[in-house]
Amino acid sequence: MRPPEELEAAWLGDYQTIEADIVRLADLAAALDAEVRRNYIPHLAAIDDDLTAQLPAPPAEFAELCAYLDTHRTAQLNTANNTYAFRDATGGFALAAGEISKRYAGSDAFAAARVTDVRAALDRTAVARLPERADD
Repeated sequence: MRPPEELEAAWLGDYQTIEADIVRLADLAAALDAEVRRNYIPHLAAIDDDLTAQLPAPPAEFAELCAYLDTHRTAQLNTANNTYAFRDATGGFALAAGEISKRYAGSDAFAAARVTDVRAALDRTAVARLPERADD
């Protein structure tokens, strides 16, 4: 008997399976990891310097300018945090894809990766720490 995570939901009676090419998954993992390491990480320090630069405080009499600069500072910090989250999540996804491709590389073409294996691989990465989107 198959474990519960491998059973189809009743409302998916006419679903199609998703087939993944394990060799291509390994290639994707390697390319994604290389892209993050070679073309993203080297630029993070400069981006961080720009985004975290503290602007001088304006005179308190200019309330609108003070409010604008507070909002601008929040946007800068959020953007800086997102650049690092992108690095971590993309690198984590590459690691998870590499792990799954290695685990199933020796299996036959019709072997199915279990959802729990994929979730477990992703849960060990920064991808697991990303907030869930409302439209998912």
